[in-house]
Amino acid sequence: MAHIALPEELPGISAGFAFRPETAKPMRELAHILLHDAHTLTAGERELIATFVSSQNDCYFCQTSHGAAAAAHLGSDELVKQVKTDFQNAAVTPKMKALLAIAGKVQRGGKQVTAEDVAQARQKGASDLEIHDTVLIAAAFCMFNRYVDGLGTWQPREQAMYDDMGKQLAAHGYLRPSR
Repeated sequence: MAHIALPEELPGISAGFAFRPETAKPMRELAHILLHDAHTLTAGERELIATFVSSQNDCYFCQTSHGAAAAAHLGSDELVKQVKTDFQNAAVTPKMKALLAIAGKVQRGGKQVTAEDVAQARQKGASDLEIHDTVLIAAAFCMFNRYVDGLGTWQPREQAMYDDMGKQLAAHGYLRPSR
């Protein structure tokens, strides 16, 4: 049960968004820009970063919904599981591993990221835009995760619901409410 009077029929962040639509709008726009708009990192890679950070924060709703979106983009649930449990041995590029390392440090605290982490990511082919957006995705998902969990939102356990949500997010992005 949510800590405040949220719409009971809406899961996770959707309930908070419905409660306060004026804050939902910029949050949806930020998620759309970071995860869905054109970028040098694929939408699947960016969803993997969001999923990884959400799993590190133990936010069930976000790691499951964004994991489903990543799987919809990448065609692999297994890769998503690998990234969540052991990204260093997952079947992702060395550049992605360097970016996930940065994302993990941001999740623990922004000051954990070092010049060496950034140099490693650059050496693996990451651009300044990709490093910037990795940091921003990680920071934003720390906020989104704490929003979802801090309100005590309803987080259903039916994987099929998340799979459907992931397909919708992958196809349409974040600007409109999920069905």
